[in-house]
Amino acid sequence: MKSINITVQHKVGLHARPVALFVQTAQKYKSNITVTSNEKTANAKSLLGLLSLGVTQGTTIQIAAEGADEEEALEKLRLLVESNFGE
Repeated sequence: MKSINITVQHKVGLHARPVALFVQTAQKYKSNITVTSNEKTANAKSLLGLLSLGVTQGTTIQIAAEGADEEEALEKLRLLVESNFGE
């Protein structure tokens, strides 16, 4: 299992549109992927799970992946978050 820590800079944090993009990206991979914030963990492929974390701008999250494509999955998710979800 590999993981990365990244700070969410998007102005609304992980809310509707950013979460939808995050889930769509995570679902492309076979690895099990989770997101942890403030001691709560959610499946990265679950829209409601990620929304339940309540991640706001400036929050550092941990993205963890385990599986055959874990490194690629983490890299793509890192790029998505760092690009402010394409905005």
